[in-house]
Amino acid sequence: MNKILPIALGAAVLIGGGAFYTMNTGSTPGTSALSPVSPAVAQDATSEADIEPAEDMAIGDADAPVTMIEYASFTCPHCADFHERAWDDLKADYIDTGKVRFVNREVYFDKYGLWAGLVARCGGEMRYFGIMDMLFETQKDWIGNGQEAAILENLKTIGKKAGLSDDELSACLEDSENAQSMVAAYQQNAAEDEITGTPTFVINGEKYSNMTYADLQEILDGLIDG
Repeated sequence: MNKILPIALGAAVLIGGGAFYTMNTGSTPGTSALSPVSPAVAQDATSEADIEPAEDMAIGDADAPVTMIEYASFTCPHCADFHERAWDDLKADYIDTGKVRFVNREVYFDKYGLWAGLVARCGGEMRYFGIMDMLFETQKDWIGNGQEAAILENLKTIGKKAGLSDDELSACLEDSENAQSMVAAYQQNAAEDEITGTPTFVINGEKYSNMTYADLQEILDGLIDG
């Protein structure tokens, strides 16, 4: 499990010619950190900057008996591993059948995870989960050797495979307001749910750490049948 650093808005990072603010953690893709986000940090980042947190991205029946929230980073290898092991079955067995409403909440260890989130959200909720799937499935490939320019081009390639144009991707990657809104949502939600690492799951209000799909099934079936 990757652990979360306290974060602060401040370091300006260029994306495709546009500047926005992101975390200055000094971390690299997939590396672990040391301590949780504090409510004070989250409050400072949202209230002082007067930023409206981004909305959740959700899939599944809004009236499903179970709501499953996953906190995950697109650059977290443990998250990619859980996705590879569980996502297809979770979607087929529970989400598509109306039993589970799934919410993905992005965690940002580094600017690359935020870039990936901007690309995933670029196509709106309709394309979000398809792009999310591609980002986790090809995580090692798009991160590559960690070179900034190569990662940016790789993320654009994923967006194009999802049907987005160069102009759409450039606009999304240069949207500083949306980037700050996404960071604000991450800080607020992670503080409220006391998230200290990824992946973490909040299922009908109960928090769980990484697990096998069999263990997840047992939890979900108990809530659905109970």
